Amino acid sequence: MRGSLGLLEPNFDSGPTPALMKFLTAIPVHNEEKYLEDVLREVLRYAGDVLVVDDGSTDRTAELLGRFPTIQVARHPTNLGYGAGLRTAFARTLEGGYDGLVTLDCDGQHEPSRIPEMAAKLVETGADIVSGSRYLQIFDPSQQPPEERRRINVEVTRWLNECLGLNLTDAFCGFKAYRGEALRGFEITDLGYAMPLQVWVQAVANGLKIVETPVPLIYLDESRAFGGSLDDSNFRLNHYRRVFQEALQRAGLEVAGGCSG
Repeated sequence: MRGSLGLLEPNFDSGPTPALMKFLTAIPVHNEEKYLEDVLREVLRYAGDVLVVDDGSTDRTAELLGRFPTIQVARHPTNLGYGAGLRTAFARTLEGGYDGLVTLDCDGQHEPSRIPEMAAKLVETGADIVSGSRYLQIFDPSQQPPEERRRINVEVTRWLNECLGLNLTDAFCGFKAYRGEALRGFEITDLGYAMPLQVWVQAVANGLKIVETPVPLIYLDESRAFGGSLDDSNFRLNHYRRVFQEALQRAGLEVAGGCSG
């Protein structure tokens, strides 16, 4: 495997595979002037083709992006939401003919040095989605998630496992790798933070292979808000439940027995 993410040599044991796989690394951002430059400098050490989706930022994000001429930029005129940023990244991956996509956040919670590892895991396992988990392995015992966020993550992860027959430990980690062709099966309509629930449901409906891999739990700014009514944890959980149930119905899935999502 090559350490830089742009072209990656696969090592499948059998089956037709391209001699080289081309990956896009995408980062959705909204008003990330605090972290943007440091994160991008690190990302460029480990990734070849990089896309930043600027989701209607009103701070200095656009100005700072101008300092990185090799990075692709997609701009939303107004703030549409986290899910919209990833939907744009999915579309750019397909339009650009990339074999795979790695996504990570721009708030310092994900280590860019792990980008090649995420891409390699996708190739080595033959998975369609490799999803980071902050709870598979303890890297730093002093790092603890905000209690209400952990509570909601545990509850939503339980829905996914009980209703979809999955075996996940982290429903909401944004550090992921996707096989390019697998992205064609997604129809993302939730533009906000509930978007991952549509991804999980549609992944199962499409018969995709999902693999989790451990990534460090890092919280640098516990004061970050979701915005509006979603800042209320009970409202947020009920919103996630509605999106999940609607996604199940739209996918026509017969949920596993005992599902209480």
